[in-house]
Amino acid sequence: MRPESLAAHYLINPERIKTNHMKNMMLLTALLSLSLFAAAQDRYMTRSGKIYFLSDAPMEKIEAVNNQAASVLDASTGKVEFSVLMKSFEFEKALMGEHFQEKYVESEKFPKSSFKGSITDFSAVNMSKEGTYPVKYKGDFTLHGVTKPVDGTGTVMVKGGKIFAKSTFMLPIEAYGIEIPSLVKDKIAKEVKVTVDAAYEKFEKK
Repeated sequence: MRPESLAAHYLINPERIKTNHMKNMMLLTALLSLSLFAAAQDRYMTRSGKIYFLSDAPMEKIEAVNNQAASVLDASTGKVEFSVLMKSFEFEKALMGEHFQEKYVESEKFPKSSFKGSITDFSAVNMSKEGTYPVKYKGDFTLHGVTKPVDGTGTVMVKGGKIFAKSTFMLPIEAYGIEIPSLVKDKIAKEVKVTVDAAYEKFEKK
């Protein structure tokens, strides 16, 4: 839930924010489970994936975290999808969060970011043997209404019947139509460091 001071600034009841947020998260997860691998028998899911980003500019360091990313992974094919509500990012300072939402990502107009693609060498991950495996991924990443092909590397750890996936990459924000005003160009990095950390559990159909 967003800080109460920020909620008060908008004259919104914090409990309403929490209720609406939970409804949105449930909807995102439902959409992912429907759109991804409807016939797959080896699905893993999470509703609490962690997205952390760091803007390390000469004049200021800006950090934010989102602990509510929804994702589905098909362990039989390596296909994966992420969906992230932009308003779920938490900042140390409420004003930073306000500027992020209103001036940069325009979360009212573009409420979520998403990734749809695959771990291309997931076949090298031995699901019957615990361990950490280096992997590669590629797919389409959407942010601020702009979709671009991306690829990168990461790790997949198999432990205790769960899958733990992690990747770190640099995101060029201007490539996604996010403009940095000249007045603050020394406070916001042109590329932000993004770390994705997700713990998946086997999806059991009820």
